[in-house]
Amino acid sequence: MKTRMFIATAALGASAAPAFAHLDPAEHGSLAAGLSHPFFGADHVLAMVAVGLWAAQIGGRTLWAVPAAFVSMMAVGFGLALAAVPLPFVEPAILASVVALGLIVAMAVRLDAAPAAAIVGIFALFHGHAHGGELGPAGAWSFAIGFIAATALLHAAGVGLGIALARLSSNGTVARLLGGVTALAGAALIFG
Repeated sequence: MKTRMFIATAALGASAAPAFAHLDPAEHGSLAAGLSHPFFGADHVLAMVAVGLWAAQIGGRTLWAVPAAFVSMMAVGFGLALAAVPLPFVEPAILASVVALGLIVAMAVRLDAAPAAAIVGIFALFHGHAHGGELGPAGAWSFAIGFIAATALLHAAGVGLGIALARLSSNGTVARLLGGVTALAGAALIFG
């Protein structure tokens, strides 16, 4: 009983440690900050994995075209932020992307690669702009390489998850359920 109490107390104490949502690029190196940045924001993780899930739902060329469009347009948004070109409603657009992408996956929307890429590309522009706006004094290129690589990894995880779920559930119910959960989580981020 004492061992269980000790483990429970230790686990509770560990969970009360301060949260570090993002590494400070000036203190921790810009490549490390770029790599870690997408993994520590729920909005980023949810949107990136949803892009991969949607690509897997559609299949074909979309498996690579949709994630590639996201990464490319995210880089454009990053460049716009570095060039001090403002975009309106960056944070609301990012939160809207989580809800919208979740709903798209939940409804198993089937589009050709070009319109699907255009949809994710619009959202990616805002995600990239936010990354560039948060950069601070860090080196832009190494930070960009880090967050682009991390984003591609999250997309790949979503594609892999989507392919695995398609094999387990021929009607796509589980992937659609995950899309619904993503949309609800996005709504919670907006109103929470």
